[in-house]
Amino acid sequence: MSPPLARALAERNYDRPTPVQLAVLTDEAADRDLLVSAQTGSGKTLAYGLAMAKDLLGDAERFERAGAPLALIVAPTRELALQVHRELAWLYEHASGRVVSCVGGMDPRREQRELAAGAHIVVGTPGRLCDHLRRGRLDISELKVVVLDEADEMLNLGFREDMEFILKTTPDTRRTLMFSATFPRGIVALAKQYQQRAFRIEVAGDEGGHADIEYRAIRIAPGDAEHAVVNVLRFYEAPSALVFCSTRDGVRHLQAALLERGFSVVALSGELTQNERTTALQSLRDGRSRVCVATDVAARGIDLPSLDLVIHADLPNDAEVMQHRSGRTGRAGRKGTSILLVPPVRRRRAEMLLNVSGIDAVWGTAPQPDEIRKLDHERMKDVLFTEETTADDLALAQALLAERSAEEIAASLARLYRARLPAPEDILDPGERAGRPRDDRGRNDTRTPRDDFRTPRDASRGDDRPERVRPKSGKLSSKHGMADGSVWFRANIGRKKNAEARWLLPMICRRGGIDKGDIGAIKIMDTTTEFEISERVAESFAVKIKRPDKEDNIRLEPMADAPQRQAASEERSHAPRRDSGHLERRDDRPRDKSEFKPRGKPHGERPAKFDDAPAFAKKKKHKTKPGHSEPSVTPWSEKGAPSKKPKKKKHRG
Repeated sequence: MSPPLARALAERNYDRPTPVQLAVLTDEAADRDLLVSAQTGSGKTLAYGLAMAKDLLGDAERFERAGAPLALIVAPTRELALQVHRELAWLYEHASGRVVSCVGGMDPRREQRELAAGAHIVVGTPGRLCDHLRRGRLDISELKVVVLDEADEMLNLGFREDMEFILKTTPDTRRTLMFSATFPRGIVALAKQYQQRAFRIEVAGDEGGHADIEYRAIRIAPGDAEHAVVNVLRFYEAPSALVFCSTRDGVRHLQAALLERGFSVVALSGELTQNERTTALQSLRDGRSRVCVATDVAARGIDLPSLDLVIHADLPNDAEVMQHRSGRTGRAGRKGTSILLVPPVRRRRAEMLLNVSGIDAVWGTAPQPDEIRKLDHERMKDVLFTEETTADDLALAQALLAERSAEEIAASLARLYRARLPAPEDILDPGERAGRPRDDRGRNDTRTPRDDFRTPRDASRGDDRPERVRPKSGKLSSKHGMADGSVWFRANIGRKKNAEARWLLPMICRRGGIDKGDIGAIKIMDTTTEFEISERVAESFAVKIKRPDKEDNIRLEPMADAPQRQAASEERSHAPRRDSGHLERRDDRPRDKSEFKPRGKPHGERPAKFDDAPAFAKKKKHKTKPGHSEPSVTPWSEKGAPSKKPKKKKHRG
């Protein structure tokens, strides 16, 4: 190895190479195009930094004066490109290497000036590099190496055309190094088209590539994800934690909720500028912030040395995304924890993701407030007695003891310590039933209210989806999930704002932390909606709907009195879907069979008189059958109605 590079590695305490770094430095891989598959966090950046050193430096120990770039590294996201820039900068620092970054969101004119001043290595995102190439700002005439980092992710993000443009534009004599976590068809096709005699390297990690990561799956009730995140953060108290959401709105909402509870938290999403994202990451590295809420794309390339905890507030779309998320922790030999929050309806998907990834996760429930408080007591002892006591501390302690008892001083100290900690949340345990294996369903003798909704056919086939039925009484009985009584609530939204039961139901369940079986009738009026909640859960429902929510514009509040029955023209009742379990009737009086009139025309008989025919009935011809007389209909002219003459058709010449 070149002495300047060996010196840089020694300063960073790199004494043992990783498997992927060893693989790219073998004699078989020397001077050849490489197609490398390695998991996130395996040291890929340093691997291709060392692999291309001989191409860039040759036999020399230092670079000559910077001019046209010798190496071009393409990364899918801004954060990953900037991380690569930092890694290569310190690796080639003693070799006088100049590394320039070109990423979206930064000032292109500044990048143009840096490129004009000369560079040995250029790192950038596909879109910005293509822009500089098309405008003639990036000179690639002396390019020797092109590296595609996380090529599979660039394909997923839609950068295929940009990648092909870069590979077509660069010299044919270049060396192409392609690094990817997997080898999908698109990557194999690119390799065949743009690489020559590529040497394929596959580095398999232990236990799915993350031997240092402990996976845990936590069962949560619907709508409890936010509270579960709070309790998990309080339970682990990691120096840095990363929480993943699937959308930008989810990131904004969760960040606001954590800030309100007293966490030092920052956000990362595509809507932020590059300066804002850089500031957020720097605050995490400095320790000014402990929690980062991010989307998948924004979190690509985040490398925080003290990141020990990853929380999946929203389950990822596939197993590869889950491994990329979890790979932010457990890096460089450190241990990490990856937590999946799994509501009952997503249990099967979570099991599928874990099975595909070959991960054996530990299932359990969210940490409870009592467990967190117990840990707080133990941590308080460690925090208070870790530093040495100074003379000023002793003087202050003696002054306090002269005025107060030791018990009062200790109690005040504990109170001050707890005051700076966010309060844990009360979380419901949805139970094991939603996650029983399919083979065990239907064998458990313990029945819940939901079991009574299942028909024999559903029970025999082992399907855990409840089949809702409509009781004859018109009201939900206690065995169908409703208590003996009920409480009415009101929402400040109605027909004028397109209120519908199909989206009001899940919103009410999420806001109040209840199940569909706890909701009775729903009545949608012009400006308000009234709904019935089981008395068993009404008290907790009233408390939970007062918490901050992303749909605060829809206000839920209890009603003072039960709703008055309105006229049919003013009241609009929505019958929920069959599987919702919410029933409603116009009235509860007993029905007699005489009330139900047969639909359609009676068979075998015809009306004898047509005296009830409307006066405006038009004369129609009726075909008579044997044994039937032709009915008589009085024409309009005989009833005094004005007769109209047929209009003449106008013919155009």
